[in-house]
This record gives sequence, structure tokens and C-alpha cells, in this order.
Amino acid sequence: MEELYRMIEEKIKKSGYPGEIDGREFYNEVSDEAEDQENGAYIFLIKKSDTVYYQGCMDIMDREFDLHYVDIHEGDTVYHVDFDA
Repeated sequence: MEELYRMIEEKIKKSGYPGEIDGREFYNEVSDEAEDQENGAYIFLIKKSDTVYYQGCMDIMDREFDLHYVDIHEGDTVYHVDFDA
């Protein structure tokens, strides 16, 4: 799992996002969004602070999810992270 967390951190940093990011925390927050949802495609929103939030798209299957992208909104700036690329 550590490799997955590092990959998440690297992709987010490549988007130009200047803030601190913890791959494990990010993964757990997205997992929490997927938990107890029925199978299907979902748009989600995770509020991190008054000025930062994540908006993304994922497919949820029986025992896993596939995160396609997340847009990190920080004030008026949006950092797009494509996890399918």
C-alpha cells in the first residue's frame, strides 16, 4: 500500500498543487466516500477547510473503487489530477 500512497502523492504534486498531501490520508478519505455506496459512478466532494476541497469522480464496484480524477479547489485555483493517465 505504501507504493500506492506514494503514487497518489506524486500525481497530486505533478498537478502543481503546492500544499502538503498525505497519500494515506487522501486514500482513506476517498475510501470513506465509497463505503456503503451501491455500485455505480459517483461524483464526490470532500471539504478540507474553508478554502480547500476535493471534487472527484469514481466508479464503485463490489469490493473496490476506481478513482478517475480529483480536482483540488484552493480558493479560486483548481488543480486537476487524472488518476487514469
